[in-house]
Amino acid sequence: MSDNGQPMTRRELRERDSRRTLTRALTPSPTPTRTIVVRRPVTPSKRKRAASSLLSFGAMTFAAALLVGVSVPANAFMSDAQLTDNDVTVLESQSVAVSAEAASATTTRAGFTVTSYAELLRARYGNRSYSYSVGKGPVQWPFPYAVPISDGFGERVAPCRGCSSFHKGTDFTPGAGSAIYSIAAGTVSYTEVSDYGMGNNVIIDHVINGVRIQSLYAHMQMNSSPLQVGDVVAVGDFVGLVGETGTAIGAHLHLEIHQNGVQIDPYAWLKANAAG
Repeated sequence: MSDNGQPMTRRELRERDSRRTLTRALTPSPTPTRTIVVRRPVTPSKRKRAASSLLSFGAMTFAAALLVGVSVPANAFMSDAQLTDNDVTVLESQSVAVSAEAASATTTRAGFTVTSYAELLRARYGNRSYSYSVGKGPVQWPFPYAVPISDGFGERVAPCRGCSSFHKGTDFTPGAGSAIYSIAAGTVSYTEVSDYGMGNNVIIDHVINGVRIQSLYAHMQMNSSPLQVGDVVAVGDFVGLVGETGTAIGAHLHLEIHQNGVQIDPYAWLKANAAG
């Protein structure tokens, strides 16, 4: 309806709607509001802060007192009167009376001597006599004539690197290339052609007076022995030539005697059993 009570025309209705739309567009919408809550930080109370400060101060004071206690001597805190108090006991130092004769005496070194291990062994074994005579019999010496003996059975100073300090044989030195002979009849049980240890060596098994004896001939010239394992030999048969193979110093025959598997002194055994 229009203002005068008459029905509104379509034009008037469109104009009215246009005005309403424009009015809503020009009218500002209300701004929404937001409530912000500000929380105050929780802080320790003054009482707690004071207690914490007091505890830290106490700890620092204790540490300072401890440092002073272990680094400063006790008498630094004492007065002169306290230091000279009668309660302090002074101990007298000890003294030793020395006679004039003892004070003037001097050490005399001329009366002392030093004996080496080699000299001790020489004094113990160096006076051995290796003299012997050669004869004919079921047991004979390894050479048909007496020859020098350079080293005997027993303890010694090792003559070379790798040499033993306990010599298990007797060393005969007739000269390089001299013929070596079997000391008794027997059977060859071992042969070795080597340039290490015993070098070119042969072992012969014997039975002498019912006792099992083995004779070992070592350091012979390379390939100088014709013997093979199983060969039967008679007393005085050729064994090989004196050499220097294996661990040896100078050409010599190293002869060992084993009695029932035990190494014994070859020189003493030959002196007791070989003809001479």
